[in-house]
Amino acid sequence: MKIKIYYDHIKFRFRQTKSIKKFIEKVIREEKRIPGDLNFIFTGDERITEINKSFLNHDYNTDVISFDNNRGKEINGDIYISIDSVRDNSKIYHVRLREELIRVMIHGILHLCGYEDDRIEKKEGMFLKQEKFVKDFFRGR
Repeated sequence: MKIKIYYDHIKFRFRQTKSIKKFIEKVIREEKRIPGDLNFIFTGDERITEINKSFLNHDYNTDVISFDNNRGKEINGDIYISIDSVRDNSKIYHVRLREELIRVMIHGILHLCGYEDDRIEKKEGMFLKQEKFVKDFFRGR
């Protein structure tokens, strides 16, 4: 089991990744899954839009894209995050950048755990779970 963080042609660097990685493992275990190999790739809007077009046939920007490589209950995959979109969202929603980054990381993990947000009722359930985990992360800090 490994959780790795990569940076794709951006200046941004995440600090204190050890606590984040431990928390991601906790989220996965609470979802009754097993942490496997996960890669978080931080990139920019241009690259994530390119990925969205190439792999998902979506011609628009987004903040996070998850690629599932699960093996049964073991959670494996690649999660691309646009730091540009996350920065914009943190300003729009008046939250710290770190909080919004944790939010989209959890969102990506929840997708790998089987949650979907393509319909309003699914989106609401996923959002509630996501926000519970965000609160849990910051509760002890």
